[in-house]
Amino acid sequence: MATTDQVHTDPAEFAAHVVAESIRLFSERGYEATPVDEVAAAAGVSRRTLFRQFRSKEDLIFADHESLLEQVTDLLRGEEEAGTDPWWAVCAAAELVFAHFATLRDLAVRRYQVVARVPALRDRELVTTYRYQRKFEEFLRRALPDVPRVRIVAFAAAVTGAHNYLLRSMVRGDENATAETLRRELLAIYGVVGEYADPSSASAPEVAVVSFPAGTTPDEVAEAVRRRLTRHPVP
Repeated sequence: MATTDQVHTDPAEFAAHVVAESIRLFSERGYEATPVDEVAAAAGVSRRTLFRQFRSKEDLIFADHESLLEQVTDLLRGEEEAGTDPWWAVCAAAELVFAHFATLRDLAVRRYQVVARVPALRDRELVTTYRYQRKFEEFLRRALPDVPRVRIVAFAAAVTGAHNYLLRSMVRGDENATAETLRRELLAIYGVVGEYADPSSASAPEVAVVSFPAGTTPDEVAEAVRRRLTRHPVP
């Protein structure tokens, strides 16, 4: 049956449409059992048009990540121009990605189910995940040229790891895997950076002097100091 190409003026909208249709078919019929021609027909485009936009069958599943990576790039650029703390700009980018998939949770769940059954897709997903981490690293190296690279890599990996863990938990049905939970974890990761972001801090330690009323017990002093030094709520 002949297929008439639908007109999509927005590339991101077109990619999202193709991703949704391909994942729907793959989840219903199986990845290997679904030919590209059927995906093209479901998306309302010709096979030729589909392959002009997407290089392989795998690309059909992960195409929306290209648009999302561009959004992350734009966000980081905007945060840099606005003078936002680069460390927190990366956290904001992670929140953007999580919000995208939380909004399209049903699609994320079906994609997870499809990917879990196909080893090649699992490998592709790992590569795609690393592209976000690499983008975070490149941004931080550019914004913070004096910070040791290992510190930047560690921070980007921590942010990416927390995001990916909660995203997988969300698609598996964990009700506690929310944007609010992600924000708390990112704040905890961000809190560590304040102590170690300056490479010269190790050679110039600070001395703190504290005073307490006479009669304060050692345990009370220790507890007060612990609460002041802890960057997150103490239970």
